[in-house]
Amino acid sequence: MSISVAVLLMVGVTGVYAQQGSQFVEAVGVSGNINWTSGVIEAVGIGAPPERFYGKPQARPMAIRAAQMDAYRKLLEVAGGVRVDSMTLVKNYAVESDLIRSQVSGMVKGAQMVKTDYLSDGTVEVTLRMPMHGATSLGNTIYPSLFGKKETQTPPPPAPAPEPVKPEEKPEEKSGTHTGLIVDARGIQARPAMSPKVIDESGKEVYGTMHVDREYAVQQGMSGYSRDVKTAQGNPRVTDNPLMVKGLRTDGPGKSNIVISNGDADQIRASYKSGDYLKQCRVMIVLD
Repeated sequence: MSISVAVLLMVGVTGVYAQQGSQFVEAVGVSGNINWTSGVIEAVGIGAPPERFYGKPQARPMAIRAAQMDAYRKLLEVAGGVRVDSMTLVKNYAVESDLIRSQVSGMVKGAQMVKTDYLSDGTVEVTLRMPMHGATSLGNTIYPSLFGKKETQTPPPPAPAPEPVKPEEKPEEKSGTHTGLIVDARGIQARPAMSPKVIDESGKEVYGTMHVDREYAVQQGMSGYSRDVKTAQGNPRVTDNPLMVKGLRTDGPGKSNIVISNGDADQIRASYKSGDYLKQCRVMIVLD
């Protein structure tokens, strides 16, 4: 099964964002969507039996099969257009790696059929769903390459400061009681991605792959997404005492890197030594 680069580029830039309660859903064309809140990708395929089989027992099974094949094709297109970070789509990794292309194709073929509708004209609509997180997911395919690439390009963060400076860290100990991070990115046209970044005003990374345990990212994604601050605050991902910061603007063509003030960045950095919530991807991003 092949995907044209032209089609995937079109999918990546023509998605529209639909409000479904507090969930952030990116609609792709008329038959596919990426639900960034629940972490699933769906596509609807339509099929009909050959005209000579209308009214015959074979008609429905043949229509279902045709709808499945159509849904597989569309789901592969939607998966290829998923934004990995502010610079790349899944299709970029598939183009670079035969292994990733094969794995993505295999996941699509193993997608779950979640709905089947039988229409009055004999056609059938089938909805397929595949996960973005978990052991057998898009994340498990993409994150190893993403983290590996980032680790070779960017050295790991420096070790914590020596113990002698600890007496002056009382405010940091208090900030360490935070159980998660909420980034309010409304009003700046920010977009979701598998690997978003939070950066300060000078461009230094405050949250990203260098702060995350890859296994947590695979299992639940690097961040959750919501359209509502209250819903984000109540999300078990950030538990009962999240730190909230405000996005000032976006950075990068994909608009998934969020710039925050240096003051907010300092608050987040103050908790590095005393909390693991960043490592555990306890981050929610609120979008329009």
